[in-house]
Amino acid sequence: MRIGELAKATGVTSRALRYYEEQRLIVPERSPSGQRHYSEHMVERVRWIQALYRAGLNSRTIVDLFPGSPAGVTADSVAGRLVLERDRIDAQVRDLMNTRDRLDALITTAGDPHPGCEPPAPPSV
Repeated sequence: MRIGELAKATGVTSRALRYYEEQRLIVPERSPSGQRHYSEHMVERVRWIQALYRAGLNSRTIVDLFPGSPAGVTADSVAGRLVLERDRIDAQVRDLMNTRDRLDALITTAGDPHPGCEPPAPPSV
């Protein structure tokens, strides 16, 4: 199928498909005249790519999920990598929550400082 047909089958624009190609997320066959041709399994791959983008993954991470394979993708082929990605995000969330808690403590202290912890008075003019 050609790029327009793949775009119609997946609901993704031809421009987005060209971007996916630039990022090496999809690899089309080329005709002697240079036209892109995609196999039927590319529909499922593009749907996977879209789902991964919606889940918040970037193109570099998605490329890593599909190691060197322009073939179709199944849930089993990426499940382990997705678990690792989720665990990485969970760790980031914990770090952000800890940072928020420290900021909350500083906000409380700034609003009601303990004796001896008051900020210095502004200089008199």
